Amino acid sequence: MSRTRSVAGSGQGIHRRSVLAATGAVALSGGVGYALRPSDSQAATAGETTEAVAASSRRAPAAPLAPYTKGTTVASVATPRGSGYRRLGDGPGWQRVVRSDLAAPKSGRAGRRTALAAFVQLTDLHIIDAQHPLRLEYLRSADIHAWRPHEALTVQGAIALVERINALRGAPVTGTPLHFAMTTGDNTDNNAKSELEWFMKIMSGGRITPNSGDPRRYEGVQNSGLKQYWQPEAPVRDSDKQAGFPHLDGFLKAAIREVRSPGLNLPWYSTVGNHDSLPMGCYASHGDSYLTELAVGGKKLMDVSAAEAQRLQTLIKKARDPEGVRYEDFLKSHARAMRSVTPDESRAPFTPAEYLRAHLDPAYRGLGPAGHGYSSANLDAGTQYYAFRISDDVIGISLDTTDAGGHYEGSLGTAQLKWLDRTLRENKDSHAVIFSHHTSKTMTNTRIDPARPQERRHNGQEVLALLGGHRNVLAWVNGHIHKNVITPHAMSSGGSFWEISTASHVDYPQLARIIELTDNKDGTVSLFTTLVESSAPHRTDFSDLSQTGLAALYRELSLNAPGASATLGGDPADRNTELVLKKG
Repeated sequence: MSRTRSVAGSGQGIHRRSVLAATGAVALSGGVGYALRPSDSQAATAGETTEAVAASSRRAPAAPLAPYTKGTTVASVATPRGSGYRRLGDGPGWQRVVRSDLAAPKSGRAGRRTALAAFVQLTDLHIIDAQHPLRLEYLRSADIHAWRPHEALTVQGAIALVERINALRGAPVTGTPLHFAMTTGDNTDNNAKSELEWFMKIMSGGRITPNSGDPRRYEGVQNSGLKQYWQPEAPVRDSDKQAGFPHLDGFLKAAIREVRSPGLNLPWYSTVGNHDSLPMGCYASHGDSYLTELAVGGKKLMDVSAAEAQRLQTLIKKARDPEGVRYEDFLKSHARAMRSVTPDESRAPFTPAEYLRAHLDPAYRGLGPAGHGYSSANLDAGTQYYAFRISDDVIGISLDTTDAGGHYEGSLGTAQLKWLDRTLRENKDSHAVIFSHHTSKTMTNTRIDPARPQERRHNGQEVLALLGGHRNVLAWVNGHIHKNVITPHAMSSGGSFWEISTASHVDYPQLARIIELTDNKDGTVSLFTTLVESSAPHRTDFSDLSQTGLAALYRELSLNAPGASATLGGDPADRNTELVLKKG
């Protein structure tokens, strides 16, 4: 790189770009350059040069920067105790692992390094409207983990994660202020407007009532009396209580009670996932009036046989019904088994355009930037990808890897792939961090986008090959698989970079990840990854149904969810790390 500056270089005051970061960001989208300036949003000509706005929010302290590990998994991690239904307690932190897969670490680098950027990745929050009529809870009769006992508490859990990020006074290795947060998709769970509103308020601040339908009471599987679901308030001996789940009087009333999010105290950017784009995360069914009417209507299916659940799940997993035609037939055949619930228009599916408008809504601006990466140019072009400047030496690129043709795996269209290549070439003097929802291995769905029937789709191997041709790429940061995995990529074209996949916040161990970029001043760059839990206490108190108590219960219930994987935390080399890389 021709330039190496520290993001902490403006130590005595706020850099001009730090001020602008709260009001705007550059977006390069849709095949031509689009510039979202601090005061307006407009399409730029392809040859126009625009200055990107750095993402930063916090004044660098005048005193020397010191590592800040409090509240991270370096200091302490929730640790299971006992057998059966396990309780959580405070445990020792996870040590940092130095990985030399792509470059040898050189001695003395700690004394030489300068910070380039520091940010937080949140992924797969899966904010859930637990009473939505189109949820697939009944698949639990064939797959025990198809419904999770903690799904009514996603809002409380996500707010506690926001509170944890807000309490971080600096990065855990360099101490530099955190510059922004990035969500890498599946922000919502079921493409429902109710979930989108709750997500936007969680991130930008506001009061949330995580309830839909009857404003007075919960209507869903957890007070249905069906033994395949945890019935927290009923005397019924359901399958989860047999596994040790508690009886909790008042749980459902507490779960739908109004809560407050402070919103992130730093700018945040958004990346789209398949659950944000497709109903149930898998169906290209926005044009299906029957499914839309059922989503907002007064009937909900809660129970089917194991054989019927298995057939439906197979159709989903094998991508044999991407448009939901057979799903509609399935629901119609069970119309008489549906139970009555209160209709609610807020449960309607949202379109990609409505997703963009929510991000552009001033009511959800928080600390910015306006649009959270998206611009009105994205609306005009029908795209959900963009680029932004993180610091003097680093750009960020947010991709849309969802396939509008249906199914939960992803791919990229040709126009977006060419735009990615061009953006990297035009910013060859800057390090680049790529953000997406899908991982390289889960970009296997090359089904044609109905809106662009003539456009070819490209899989993860093609994206890897493209990124490998650009030596300024440092990392590809993503989610989707709900597991911590860090993969080195040394490409035949000469480029090398790290792929950093982070666990979700809906499945245990419910984590987010801090990523710090540093120049070691010896021909190498180090990327430091540090996982963080929410601010909720590790120990739960079944009598505490406050907002904080429910957030703690959210974590513990996820640990005990029947069928939950015990490996999502990853190996030590996938958690807190130093990832060494040769400078391009």
